[in-house]
Amino acid sequence: MKPIIRMLTAALLAAPLLSAGSASAQDHKLTIAVIPKVAVPFFDDCNTGAAEAAKALGVDYQWVVPQNTQGSTQVRIMEDLIAKHVDGIAISVNEPKSVEGVIKEAMAAGIKVVTFDSDSAKSGRSMYIGTVNEAAGFTMGQSMATALGGKGEVAIVTGQLGASNLNERIAGVERALAAHPDIKVVAKEGTDDDLARAVSVTEALFRGHPDLKGIIGVSQVGGPAVAKVMDSREFADRKGAVKVFAFDDLPDTVKGVKDGFIEGIMVQRPVTMGKLAVENLVSQIKGGGPAPADIDTGVTVVSAANLGSYTK
Repeated sequence: MKPIIRMLTAALLAAPLLSAGSASAQDHKLTIAVIPKVAVPFFDDCNTGAAEAAKALGVDYQWVVPQNTQGSTQVRIMEDLIAKHVDGIAISVNEPKSVEGVIKEAMAAGIKVVTFDSDSAKSGRSMYIGTVNEAAGFTMGQSMATALGGKGEVAIVTGQLGASNLNERIAGVERALAAHPDIKVVAKEGTDDDLARAVSVTEALFRGHPDLKGIIGVSQVGGPAVAKVMDSREFADRKGAVKVFAFDDLPDTVKGVKDGFIEGIMVQRPVTMGKLAVENLVSQIKGGGPAPADIDTGVTVVSAANLGSYTK
């Protein structure tokens, strides 16, 4: 063997293999992907918090928005991210059962996965970050019962019918209303979180239930849709006569409170959800110990009385 070749061979054999904890591995710039349910303003706030956290932590950040609320769409997005070997994924789940397999696949590939806003509890994800929705729904139901004086017909307007977070809210609402036998839930309608559909659903509820006294909007389109319908000539007489409680302080929902169409809003903390999702993913990837318990980001009940003073 020639001297130069012999020297290179010896050097290669003596060189230590790079491990996950080596300087080179630690110098690898992490990539975090965040998947909302769909493109709606609530998730813009989540994006704000997540992007700010990613910038502060010096990681690459991807905001990947599904074009619809079908579970299969989020599965395809997850599969693509797995193929791209991202380091961490945060997802707000549309259909909990549909993503169980792909989340397990991501975790098996060494990708950390957390859920935020809407969970898939049996998927093997490391933690959930967001509102404890059953408790928030219970608060919403109690608020409605108080506003109605314990009696009247109520309708529930939701978004995606399979969304676990929305169904948990509905369960909480129904648990609260069960303590008031003179309150009857006469309808539960889905909207796929589409405002135009929510407007049509609300109009149909008013026409089909002339004695309706309350509407509970458990997804973010409920409040704006009801306010829009009540602002029309056909249903102007329902303003004040029908009590409305909504989720999320979108501009149109806040305006609905100011204009007297909406009694109260359950305000979540989406900026905090996004921020904590990225921070916890990075901590887990860097070996910051086991994932903490699920994090409840909480809600605030906002009405005309505290509209100018609540904090997000």
